[in-house]
Amino acid sequence: MNRATSLFEKIQQGDKRALARLLSQVENNDESLSPILSDLLRENRLAYRIGITGPPGAGKSTLTNQLVKAYRKAQKTVAVIAVDPTSPFTGGALLGDRIRMNDVMLDSGVFIRSMATRGSLGGLATKAAEVSRVIEAAGYDIIIFETVGVGQSELDIVKAADTTIVALVPESGDSIQAMKAGLMEIADIFVMNKADRTDSDKAVQALESSLQLRDHTADSWLVPIIKTVSTRGIGISDLFAAIEAHAHYLKSKGLLEKKRQTRDKEFVEHLVSEKWQRTFWTESRQALLLQKLSEHESPYRIAELLLSNHD
Repeated sequence: MNRATSLFEKIQQGDKRALARLLSQVENNDESLSPILSDLLRENRLAYRIGITGPPGAGKSTLTNQLVKAYRKAQKTVAVIAVDPTSPFTGGALLGDRIRMNDVMLDSGVFIRSMATRGSLGGLATKAAEVSRVIEAAGYDIIIFETVGVGQSELDIVKAADTTIVALVPESGDSIQAMKAGLMEIADIFVMNKADRTDSDKAVQALESSLQLRDHTADSWLVPIIKTVSTRGIGISDLFAAIEAHAHYLKSKGLLEKKRQTRDKEFVEHLVSEKWQRTFWTESRQALLLQKLSEHESPYRIAELLLSNHD
């Protein structure tokens, strides 16, 4: 049995350590992985993907923790990709998933992976899409992306997730209009977390007013607002039901299949682009680039010369 077959079988058998090792290699662009990934990603397994985003302090990690418990209660296996700020010292994830999810990490049906954003402004690590495919092929039913919540327009998560949850807190009420062009536009479900705080009802009303300004058709998904107190598990069953309702809506309208096809297309394009760039930039082309730059040649002319160079 060769190394690739052994690792493949271990992952198929639910070996978390083998899966973690493979994911580390994926993140580090190990080119020797092609045979393993080709075999693993041939498996036609489809996980349902949930994205949780929102501004810092909205309680995203606690919500994630509670959702993991809810799906485990429903007999679903769950993987969490927790996207953390990059450490300025190591380049790795700064926040530890073990600190945030101690009470679920020992569950045999839960796999948690902490990833560094590595400068991705969208809040979702650039490798998260590839990592999620490997996790999906390993047989997990649900994949939850929890993003940094950097306050940017987190369009990455819309592409990666089937259902996108935007978590807010009552204090977000005054800034809802300002957020409209960013986080406000990507939500399939809003969560007003920490709803036991003062002014939570006022914040929900402000959010409802903002949603009423959206264009709707008879077939539109009407974005619900779920009130939660995630630290106490309040409202989690309502959130679970809202996710299931959105999944049913996507399937009934043919939108889930369309989302998955778009993801597949973009993933293949990414692989082709990545492979092409690696093979294109030979030493001679790098030398030609530097030579022409030193001669103050036009960038457009340099690009033409590089593309016509059949090294």
